[in-house]
Amino acid sequence: MNSVGMSSELTKLLQGDNMRVQLSVPQLVEKVLNREEGILTATGAVRAETGKYTGRSPQDKFIVEDRSTKDKIDWGSVNQPISPEAFEKLYDKVVDYLQEKDEVFLFKGFAGADKKHQLPIQVINEYAWHNLFAQQLFITPTNEELNDHQSEFTVISAPNFKADPAIDGTNSETFIIISFERRTVLIGGTEYAGEMKKSIFSVMNFLLPEQDVLSMHCSANVGFEGDVALFFGLSGTGKTTLSADPNRRLIGDDEHGWSSTGVFNIEGGCYAKCIGLSREKEPQIYDAIRFGSVLENVMVDEDTRLPIYEDNTLTENTRAAYSIDAIDNIVMPSIAGHPTTIIFLTADAFGVLPPISKLSKEQAMYHFLSGYTSKLAGTERGVTSPEATFSTCFGSPFLPLPAQVYAEMLGQKIDEHEVQVYLVNTGWTGGEYGVGNRMKLKYTRSMVQAALEGELTNVETIQDDIFGLSIPLHVPGVPDEVLQPVKTWNDSSAYEQKAKELATKFKDNFKKFKNVAEEIEKSGGPVL
Repeated sequence: MNSVGMSSELTKLLQGDNMRVQLSVPQLVEKVLNREEGILTATGAVRAETGKYTGRSPQDKFIVEDRSTKDKIDWGSVNQPISPEAFEKLYDKVVDYLQEKDEVFLFKGFAGADKKHQLPIQVINEYAWHNLFAQQLFITPTNEELNDHQSEFTVISAPNFKADPAIDGTNSETFIIISFERRTVLIGGTEYAGEMKKSIFSVMNFLLPEQDVLSMHCSANVGFEGDVALFFGLSGTGKTTLSADPNRRLIGDDEHGWSSTGVFNIEGGCYAKCIGLSREKEPQIYDAIRFGSVLENVMVDEDTRLPIYEDNTLTENTRAAYSIDAIDNIVMPSIAGHPTTIIFLTADAFGVLPPISKLSKEQAMYHFLSGYTSKLAGTERGVTSPEATFSTCFGSPFLPLPAQVYAEMLGQKIDEHEVQVYLVNTGWTGGEYGVGNRMKLKYTRSMVQAALEGELTNVETIQDDIFGLSIPLHVPGVPDEVLQPVKTWNDSSAYEQKAKELATKFKDNFKKFKNVAEEIEKSGGPVL
């Protein structure tokens, strides 16, 4: 075992009698049930509840400010610094806490399907169901790989250990801390399993650009002729749904790297929102929730043990975690060539952005840096209805480096590989949230299909007067009037007022970027 980042206390924990190493899925399921951490559903999935925290806790996330990070991290409200001394004290407390537990669970695996850029990791969990989650979401090694496995990053998750902000230097009882010198992610005070997944993503977003690999918050799939598509967007905008296409093979649903040879999945599983899930609308996701998968905060019928996906009693942010091989038409290993199409997904709560528009290179860079969407209910603590937000590069909460690092890399790759880029609004139409309706999924699917099949490359377009976007006049399977937002509103003056309001937000947000090429701001954004 590699000694990188490991203290003597951690070594003692790993070698302790209470450590359960690399349990199989059936063994972990048995542990979950015997320890009463969750229940077994009729589909074979384990259902667990995460208590009061049913989403990420961004205000409680820190990066240790040390020699390796001081001059590289984009410090601020997203990447909050914490001192090495505070981290070490909390680290020792958590390790001591876990040593006293009857059982602790260890999973060894990988982040990154491309072996040239793969990160060996280990995940230490207080809960068996968290360890099962880690086995679903990260890449599980073969027996041969396990024999040679040397962890280079460790996740330690102790949900029932709560910090004391006055003593520990945190903002609350919850903490998610990354130390790049210690090569450790320390998590406590929250049972929300997604913190583990997103922390390793943040780690990869720091390490991969140093290897000249663009790390991306996107899903990816590939057509049967080898054409690769990327789908960028925040949680709830449709990345998982739209990439799980029966006519295309899935590369991955959330996190990818783009190297000199092509695209690869960072994960080994999928973490899908499942509020309102049905086999009719999303058959691949529905059928993937089987034995070994994990349901978070999904209500279950007491008698039949059938999941009630439409029930949001606990949260809107109900989730399903399952191994990628639960999807039938996948690429294995999760590696493919260079993308030919990029889709930026936005859930526009203002209801004024076109359902699909073609982007020039400058517009692509502008909208990538802007990362406009709406935070949807439940994805973060305290978000109860859609809120307009700008998340740089469609992944601001997980990007340790300055935005320009990722944006410049993407721009170079768009140029190099002549990629077609589209902005797709999966949000509201006919009015803002509360007035209009959510865009029909079948229309979005038709628009995305047309883009992927090249049907929109040379189609006739009209320029949007406010945002300057090129809107296709015709898309197969979509009524023409749906394509132009102003035509879906009852009051065109109300539409114009709301559109100008959003355009102003775009311009105000973009002022924070100080070193962006002038033509990106001038030609890429709203024309007002």
